[in-house]
Amino acid sequence: MDRPKQLDSPLVTTIIKYMAKVNTWTYQRTGGRIGGKWRVGAGFRKPVPTLLLEHTGRKSGKHFATPLLYLRDGANIIIVASQGGQPKNPQWYHNLVARPDTAVQVGKDRIPVRARVADDTERDVLWPKLVELYADFDNYQSWTDRKIPVFILEPRS
Repeated sequence: MDRPKQLDSPLVTTIIKYMAKVNTWTYQRTGGRIGGKWRVGAGFRKPVPTLLLEHTGRKSGKHFATPLLYLRDGANIIIVASQGGQPKNPQWYHNLVARPDTAVQVGKDRIPVRARVADDTERDVLWPKLVELYADFDNYQSWTDRKIPVFILEPRS
């Protein structure tokens, strides 16, 4: 399936950027009460839990918080670098690879984690669970030639 052309409009990118900023601001101030569920696309009928991923720019050193869908897998938290099926990985992907010790905010809780990219075997096990959580992940994968990375966030003390 081809990626819908209208999603590549610079206007769409700008809208997504500002909506993420609003979502982050609201999530932080309400402890996830507002902004803690994704209700777009496949999430409209089946809302998906959202967290805030903290990451530091690998070049700028600036601190960021990015809202992302997540899956609990035992003590670990699983996130997906889908970028809506774009041809390139999101910036936070590169920041996490460069600086894997970070934290996430889940609701009111801040959890220190160490991020790592799932290997192929782990990804093969996690991907069906992720698609069950949010069916659009399969669409995103069909829209890009890259193998969408899955991150495992392991709690650290």
